[in-house]
Amino acid sequence: MKRSLHNSSATASDLPTPLPTSTNHTTERPPPPSPQPALPPTSSASLPPAPSASPLPAPSGSPLPTPSGSPLPTSSAPSLPTSSTPPSAPPLLQSSAPSLPASPTPPLPSSSAPPPPPLRRQRDYRLLWTARTISVTGSEVSKLAIPLTAVTLLTASPSQMGILTAAASVPVLLFGLQSGAIADRLTRHRPLMIACELVSCAAAATIPIAWLLGVLNVVWLIAVALVIGTAGVLFKAANFPHLAAVVDPSQRTEAMAGFHASYSVASVSGPGLAGLLVQLLTAPLAVLAEAFAFLTSALLLRTIRTPEHNTPTTSKSMWRDVVEGLRTSVTHPVLRALLGAGVTINFFAMAYTAVYMLYMLNTLGIPKALIGVLIALSGAGGLFGAWLTARLSKRYGEDRVLIVSVIFFPIEILTVGLLTGPLWWKLALLALTGTVTGGIVVAFATCLGAITLRETPPELRGRVNATTTFAVQGVLALGGLAGGFMAELIGLRQVILICAAGIALSTIWIWTSPLRPQRRRTTLPHTPAPSPTDSTTHLIETKRRASP
Repeated sequence: MKRSLHNSSATASDLPTPLPTSTNHTTERPPPPSPQPALPPTSSASLPPAPSASPLPAPSGSPLPTPSGSPLPTSSAPSLPTSSTPPSAPPLLQSSAPSLPASPTPPLPSSSAPPPPPLRRQRDYRLLWTARTISVTGSEVSKLAIPLTAVTLLTASPSQMGILTAAASVPVLLFGLQSGAIADRLTRHRPLMIACELVSCAAAATIPIAWLLGVLNVVWLIAVALVIGTAGVLFKAANFPHLAAVVDPSQRTEAMAGFHASYSVASVSGPGLAGLLVQLLTAPLAVLAEAFAFLTSALLLRTIRTPEHNTPTTSKSMWRDVVEGLRTSVTHPVLRALLGAGVTINFFAMAYTAVYMLYMLNTLGIPKALIGVLIALSGAGGLFGAWLTARLSKRYGEDRVLIVSVIFFPIEILTVGLLTGPLWWKLALLALTGTVTGGIVVAFATCLGAITLRETPPELRGRVNATTTFAVQGVLALGGLAGGFMAELIGLRQVILICAAGIALSTIWIWTSPLRPQRRRTTLPHTPAPSPTDSTTHLIETKRRASP
């Protein structure tokens, strides 16, 4: 594992049956009222009166929701007469015609919302998915092109390279929590997402322009990394609640699996594309691919037609909004378990990543060229994991898929820590475990996002997502430092085994939460225990019936 976690309806049959109207009432006129005695009241078997024109309210006083969450449409049947008294037949006809028993009205088919079409046939989801895939692929290109620009053209020092590398994650720590509060205050999230992509496009385009003008330096690259990182933080905070407006609740897990599949595609194809562009265009001009990706993403997002009707939260101050998101993430039992598991996994995963390359080269003796192949296999496993997660979650639910993925999370790290033998055996086992772990990472991240979206109130989705992102990505730097220092003290293999045990601790967070599957016990209807007198009486009666 070489990567961490990224981020029953009322129907018309319930109404009484209206009286049938006569076809010849236009030729007959009822006689004027006479002093004759009134007819006796009709029996209970007579036809019921017609209902009034007002619709029948739901038992709860509000429209009954459909599975998609929208209220049921009103009946399309023609309205009944506005008069409160139904038209009656002449008294002579009433006295001569026998009363007919009311026949039950055949039930009408219940109205239910049709299931949504598959995601691949939904235009707006395809646009959103394509925009994210192009944007993430462009970011993968810049991860190689910008450092190469600093090293090869600007002769950056090690300290400058460290600052440049850290600049991409600093905005998460500085603005991660505030970005969630900003997203929850918005009525529409898509305009902010488009603006973030356009700002990132402009920032990336300044690198080749400054290089052509001869004013490019390391400080310029650091400033561009900070701007793009800040825009990315705001984009992610708005994209999470925006997904709820585009995708039906029953398809959110499948939609998130599609996004993680795009991340896997970008992680596999991005570095190779970056190397090709750097070779053909030089490193600074290769950054133009990232600028073009951001611009394309903004144009695709602009063509999405799904309306947004988000209810912005009432806010008093930024600090109180941030504290409310933190409090919800920590006090809600399910969200707390997901947060704890994510932080635990990312800390030890980053500690493992810090020593992974040294261990592969110096301890296991894996050739450098094959390490890239193993990383690519992990990305291919992510694609298969996204496909499988979307289907398993429909059958077993996100909770069970999440639990299984957590249990098998440390399998690759444990295998790497215990691996010995000839080179072919090492490569075969690493390829197998790396592919499986790539799918497990995507399964866990997909279910984590779907459960978070399900459990979080709509007015807090931005802040809860920002809190989770802040915690699980902010801990990456701590994990990397811990892994490097421990390796110098106790050795590489020992650190890897500790990381496998540490990631296994994430199972405790999930297993002690409401996400743990509960055993369903069959409960029989309660019958009181018979008293001694009843038992004796029952026995005597049984003997009497059995005797001849």
